[in-house]
Order: sequence, then structure tokens, then C-alpha cells
Amino acid sequence: MSMNIVCLDLEGVLVPEIWIAFAKESGIPELTRTTRDEPDYDKLMNWRLGILKEHGLGLKEIQDTIAKIDPIPGAKEFLDELRSLTQVIIISDTFTQFAGPLMKKLGYPTIFCNTLEVAEDGEITGFKMRIENSKLTTVKALQSIGYETIASGDSHNDLGMIRASKAGFLFKSTEQIKKDNPDLPAFETYDELLAAIKKAL
Repeated sequence: MSMNIVCLDLEGVLVPEIWIAFAKESGIPELTRTTRDEPDYDKLMNWRLGILKEHGLGLKEIQDTIAKIDPIPGAKEFLDELRSLTQVIIISDTFTQFAGPLMKKLGYPTIFCNTLEVAEDGEITGFKMRIENSKLTTVKALQSIGYETIASGDSHNDLGMIRASKAGFLFKSTEQIKKDNPDLPAFETYDELLAAIKKAL
């Protein structure tokens, strides 16, 4: 029996996009920009931190918004069932300080993500990426220790891990990404995704 591990993206797949929710809550429309608009994540994050500073917003304000975000309906049930069948790791470019409250609502699955640098007064002064090209690098590392990976995500930065895995699926992705990757199966519901993963296990 092969050792499988399922690697899932977080935002857009299991929970709504955190920055988009915060943009709405804070009334700062510029913060709706995501990796779909700016593929260079460093550039995007530094730009976001500049906007937070300009508006005097820190970690507490973002965490207050995150506390009100619920997982996408059906996400927890999907994860629970998937975790009863195989090992699952969430691989995300978000930060431990953001993910915490959401992991609680998802039943504490394992997550690999990045971390924020926060000053005493709560100002977010920087961020530390766990590793370069984190999703693909993590999938390759898992493969190097004897796992076969099955991956799913919705965005540009998920394509590497999806393509490097023995099975990979787009989930709740954009029309453009689906059009650019016609060979990748694309699903919109958890039932479809679960059925496809079960088949690949």
C-alpha cells in the first residue's frame, strides 16, 4: 500500500480569502489585491504592510476580523471525512498569527505556513517566509521521505504542487486559470473533490 498524503491550499479552498474579508471590514478596497493580481508575493505583502501602517492598523485589527470569518460551508465536514481516510496537510502562504483562529474552526488540522514579525505595540513590521516556493518545495520534501502526494488549490501558486503530485486538482479556481490549464481536472464542490481524491488514493 502506498503512503499517501493530501496537500491542500487554505484560502479560497477551505476558508474565504482573509485579506479580502479584512478589506471589506476595514473599508480599504486596495487590500482586496491577491496573488491573482500580483504574482510576486513579497511585493504584495510589503505593499499590504505599507497600507496597514498608513492606516494605523495592526495585528489585533486583522485578528478581530479573522475571528468573524467562518470556513466555507462544508469545508470542515470535507476535511473530517478526508482525514479519516488519509493524512492531510494544509500548505498555505498565510501566517500562523492569521491561521490560528481558523484552524480551531476546522478542528485543528496540520498546517504549514509562514510567520509575521510583530512589534510590541502590535504593528506588523515584516514577515518571514518558511521556505522559498513553499508549496512545491514542501510537496517535493514529502516525496523525498517516501510519500506520494495528492494536491489541490485554486491559485497560481498552487500549480507547482498540483503538477508535481501523482494526482492534482483545481478547486474553486478562476475561469482564467482553468482555461490556461485545460489538462487539470477542476471541481467546484467538496463532494466532487472528495470523490476524485478517493479515486487517487
